[in-house]
Amino acid sequence: MEAGLKEDRMADHKGIEAETQKRENENRKQLLAQKIWSLSRDRLLMNLRFLDVALSSLAFQARAGIDKVYCDVSAPGGAVICYDPTAVIRLYRRAPANVTRLYLHILLHCIFSHSYKYDRVEQELWDVAVDMAVENVALNLKITGLETGRDAQRGEVLAQWKERAGALTAERIYRKLREDRLGVSELLELGNLFRRDVHEGWEPAGTLEITEAQWKKISERIKAELKSFSEDKSDDRSILQNLEEATREHYDYSDFLRKFSVSGEDMRINDDEFDYVYYTYGLSLYGNLPLVEPLEYKDVNKIKEFVVAIDTSGSCRGEVVQAFLNKTYSILKSSENFFRKVNIHIIQCDSEVRRDTKITDDEEFEAFMREGQLEGFGSTDFRPVFAYVDRAIESGEFENLRGLIYFTDGYGVFPEHKPAYDYDTAFVFLEDDYEKPATPPWAIKLVLPVEDIENSGIEDRVEREV
Repeated sequence: MEAGLKEDRMADHKGIEAETQKRENENRKQLLAQKIWSLSRDRLLMNLRFLDVALSSLAFQARAGIDKVYCDVSAPGGAVICYDPTAVIRLYRRAPANVTRLYLHILLHCIFSHSYKYDRVEQELWDVAVDMAVENVALNLKITGLETGRDAQRGEVLAQWKERAGALTAERIYRKLREDRLGVSELLELGNLFRRDVHEGWEPAGTLEITEAQWKKISERIKAELKSFSEDKSDDRSILQNLEEATREHYDYSDFLRKFSVSGEDMRINDDEFDYVYYTYGLSLYGNLPLVEPLEYKDVNKIKEFVVAIDTSGSCRGEVVQAFLNKTYSILKSSENFFRKVNIHIIQCDSEVRRDTKITDDEEFEAFMREGQLEGFGSTDFRPVFAYVDRAIESGEFENLRGLIYFTDGYGVFPEHKPAYDYDTAFVFLEDDYEKPATPPWAIKLVLPVEDIENSGIEDRVEREV
């Protein structure tokens, strides 16, 4: 009996010792992993001082046994890098640069707000696109000692994709992935080549401690500080192109068009100013004779006078122009935006005004969309359209013109001065590159994503450049 009890006590003691040893090993691993993260942070700060605020916005949390690293953007207290100490130590032993690149990879995801779009995209394609985008930035930063295995292969693949997609931002790569629909094996190969973290912490959350707006402010600061960053250390265009995507403000296209609306009477029953008490009282007192009738008109704000100028120069593709007109028309023709009788002019222009189509009602708009032909395709000069509109106002063609939208590629001669008459002007560009010329300070500059006009299922949105 005593021998059995002694054996049990010895077994318990050994179990306690084993558990204690296990905890001590885990603590040592955690301390070592923390030191590795700290060294990586110092390495990034030493080479990329403009990332100081962004680096301080990330916290760390060790989670033994998960065998992965990811960023939880919805964690209490802010964005948290969750990591398995064993996985971090293993990466560091292979090459110290692995952890620094992982740190930079996650940080760039946050700076570019990649996680905040996760519920609005095809996640499998978005995962690949964002990983390719941040690895492209990391390679273009050209930091000595930050090279990792297969970087040469990554560079070759990215060079090929730059030919296919243009600027290597996540949005452009994602769009190209959606268009090309790669096979499963090719997509998997891309994912394996560029993946460093997992994106499971990106699931949409009701409340985020660090919001997209806060990361946008951090991104704005980085943009400003990049101007003083030594050019011989970095290909700035890569990171700036991604920052442009992250810091653009998003606007609903229909809301933007409503800026050009005016007050007027719409022929419809006005339920807002109708008292049903007197109506039903009259019916009960006199039978079929109500005391009051509802108003048959309602004061509303809708678009009545408007100009859409279309750049028909050679660099503006006909199908893109048509898609833009379809998008605009689909918004304007809705009953909540469009008076029954309107005065809308669709002006086609390259270096001179080629055609002015006047639209007075919905049927004429539909006829133009169905039968209208584009004319022009020469060089671009924006001035003739404004001179033409000013003359139309002077001749009484417009009573209260509120706005002009000019859809263009941006390569042309802008007017030196604001139009003499008080209407707003917006130059709308298709999101095809980032070398757009500066628009006049009196005009609104808008960038319309390609998918917004080519895919009717995507939310109507205009991105206004900061």
